[in-house]
Amino acid sequence: MSDRAPRCWALVPAKAPGVGKSRLASALGDAERAALVEAMLAHVLDTLLDSAAVERVLLLGPDRPNLDPRIERIDEAGEGLNAALDTAFREIAARPGAPDRLIVIHGDLPLLQRADVRLLCTVPDDKIGIAPDRHGVGTNALSLPLPRAREFVFRFGTDSAARHMREAEEHTFSVQTILSEGLEKDIDEPVDLRDAEHVFSTAS
Repeated sequence: MSDRAPRCWALVPAKAPGVGKSRLASALGDAERAALVEAMLAHVLDTLLDSAAVERVLLLGPDRPNLDPRIERIDEAGEGLNAALDTAFREIAARPGAPDRLIVIHGDLPLLQRADVRLLCTVPDDKIGIAPDRHGVGTNALSLPLPRAREFVFRFGTDSAARHMREAEEHTFSVQTILSEGLEKDIDEPVDLRDAEHVFSTAS
C-alpha cells in the first residue's frame, strides 16, 4: 500500500452570474442577491485554492469575469444540475492522471474553512462522504473515491441527503456523514443571511 497522500480535486457547480437565490427576494434586491452569490462563490473557491488538501479546483458552469487562472472551468452538458454533474464526473474520472478522490461542493457556504475541505478529502478509500445541510435533508458536499465510485449518479434535489445515501449503498459503499458548521450552513432563506454577513458586507 502506498504511503502517499490521496490526490483530491474539487468540483464546484455554479449558475451564471446574476442567477439564483430567488428565495432571498423578500430580503434582498436583485443586485444584492447577485453580489451575495458571487461573494459566497469567491469565498468557497478561495478556500479550496488555499487548502493544501486540494490539488486542483474545477468550476462547472458558464464563464464568469475575473475567474482565478488556477481554476479550470468545465462547460455544463446535460439538462439540469444532476445531468451536468454526471457528465463532468465521468469526464474527470476518465482523464489520465485522474484524482483519487473528487469532492463536489456547492458555492453558497460562507462559513467554509480549510479544515472542512480537509475532512472531505480524507474520507477513507472505501467510503463515500456526505455533508448534509443544517436541516439534515439537503446535500452541501459529496466526497467520492475514484475510480471505484465512477458510476455514482448525482441525486441533488428534494431529500438529496437520503437519496445520495441510498445511491452510495447501491454501489456497495458505506457512508461517512460529515458534520461541521462550515459545511452545513448554506444560504437559502432570509433567516440564513446572518451566516453570510461577513462576506456580504464586502460585496455590498
